[in-house]
Amino acid sequence: MKTLKWSTAFLAISLFLTGCGSSETVSSGEKKAEVKKVIVGTGTQFPNICFINDKGELTGYDVELVKEIDKRLKDYEFEFKTMDFSNLLLSLETNKIDLIAHQMEVNEERKKKFLFNDEPYNIFPLHVIVNEKNNDIQSVEDLSGKKVIVGATSNSAVLIDKYNKEHGSKFEIVFSGQGADDTTTQLKTGRADATISTPFAVKFFNDAVDAQQKVVGAALSNSKVYFMLQKDQTELKDEIDGALKEIKKDGTLKKLSTDWLGEDYTVEN
Repeated sequence: MKTLKWSTAFLAISLFLTGCGSSETVSSGEKKAEVKKVIVGTGTQFPNICFINDKGELTGYDVELVKEIDKRLKDYEFEFKTMDFSNLLLSLETNKIDLIAHQMEVNEERKKKFLFNDEPYNIFPLHVIVNEKNNDIQSVEDLSGKKVIVGATSNSAVLIDKYNKEHGSKFEIVFSGQGADDTTTQLKTGRADATISTPFAVKFFNDAVDAQQKVVGAALSNSKVYFMLQKDQTELKDEIDGALKEIKKDGTLKKLSTDWLGEDYTVEN
């Protein structure tokens, strides 16, 4: 796991000046408010969402949005902790992190254990993805007898597993190994026939590693995504929702989505 910590210059200077001899006196009855640290769990291999760029920096839509929230919440300091996606939920459950920023969609199992904020910050369109040379699969109905590869514990896995069971379990579902390269390789070599992903992920992999993928059929879902918190973090949830409302209102969220995802995915089309 890799921890990346950042804070604004303003905060650093303020802390320095506070600790180095301010002329103001504080009465014994007053207590200086402390900045609350929030450990944010995220990944490094989700294209355009949370990934390591060619400069070795953690960035992407979710990462830059958290940084923007951090700027606006002066009483909090957000620190990133990166890990495999499959470890995020356990880390939140065991209090190793306070928040997950990784395009998390709501499902009943997650709602039982965790707290979601109220303001969605993205619409997540999931489609069937195949190799660009594959003309046999044009939609989810064509997956019968095929092999579909998805990430374990992902909402893509939950979605396609549910669909498969409701339609007679006609195709095989397998789970990818470490990182997205495994899925890309299996689709390229024909060891897997399809995956479930987003148009912006396809564009990223096609541009970055010549993944030779294409989107087929209509969206299987257009679910809203949220931040996930520990059950008792209601105060932090309210603060994040307040900041998100401002970020939406002034156009910053739309700009982040357009810059990182290619278009505005913050509203339903």
